[in-house]
Amino acid sequence: MAQNPRILVTRRWPEAVERVLAERFDASFNVSDTAMDAAALAEALRSFDAVLPTVSDRLPASLFDATDIRTKILGNFGVGYNHIDIAAARARGIAVTNTPGVLTDCTADIAMSLLLAVARRAGEGEREVRSGQWAGWRPTHMIGTKVTGKTLGIIGFGRIGKAMAKRCHFGFDMDVVFYNRSKIDTAEASRYGARQMDTVEEVLAAADFVSLHCPGGGENRHLINAQRLAVMKPQALLINTARGDVIDENALIEALENGTIRGAGLDVFEAEPNVPERLRVLDNVLLLPHLGSATEETRTAMGMKVVENVTAFFEGRQPPDRVA
Repeated sequence: MAQNPRILVTRRWPEAVERVLAERFDASFNVSDTAMDAAALAEALRSFDAVLPTVSDRLPASLFDATDIRTKILGNFGVGYNHIDIAAARARGIAVTNTPGVLTDCTADIAMSLLLAVARRAGEGEREVRSGQWAGWRPTHMIGTKVTGKTLGIIGFGRIGKAMAKRCHFGFDMDVVFYNRSKIDTAEASRYGARQMDTVEEVLAAADFVSLHCPGGGENRHLINAQRLAVMKPQALLINTARGDVIDENALIEALENGTIRGAGLDVFEAEPNVPERLRVLDNVLLLPHLGSATEETRTAMGMKVVENVTAFFEGRQPPDRVA
């Protein structure tokens, strides 16, 4: 490994991971644990051999225009990397890695949690109890929708999409249909009780619940727009644990306000951590603060993936999770 490469960790990570980073590198940590602005990130690219960003760090093409960039690798903490301009990083010869695989189950668990909570109006019920407004059990109180035996539509049949299909089909006897940009082998899909459809619209029209598991950015930005929300069943529920920009947030708000769809469960948002007030005041949406991978086991495993990638890079080996 090169002599003490200088690395910057842009947010606080699990203590066990920070300890390893401090042992292996000349590591600096963002002790305030607040998101870094563009100026701070630009300075980091000039000052460190490696920058280890998270989804809260925006790295657009403009940040890679400087002539005095020192950074040789971006070790991203997370599987999604649409917050990084990959083409610009590649053009400057900067490697980019991510952390796939280790967050699959926990993200699918959060998607399942949102699906169940929205279907059974758990968020509304919890708020009612806490506010002291609950008047007691009655037959017509806060009626939700059944989950077992319904149809789940998945957009994006990668690791997390498959894990979600497994939970819904084998745990709740749901029929699973999905759209994926590439063809999935029929036998592979059947392992998860799922069948592929040719278009996003076909999935949306068939599903009682739609769960998004595709990458953000690029052609997937606003994949779910007003036109596609209108294709969904009026009683359908939309779940998003992918990236906030996959949904046109304004179109979703209008669909929820107008009853185009019944409700939604969101763990991600277009302009995190900013969530529009029009969305926050709606009862038919359940909102979580990007908790998909938020377990001790998963966040530690993600951090150790970054350690492996950056260590390999500075030892002259191919990082195992290189995306650029």
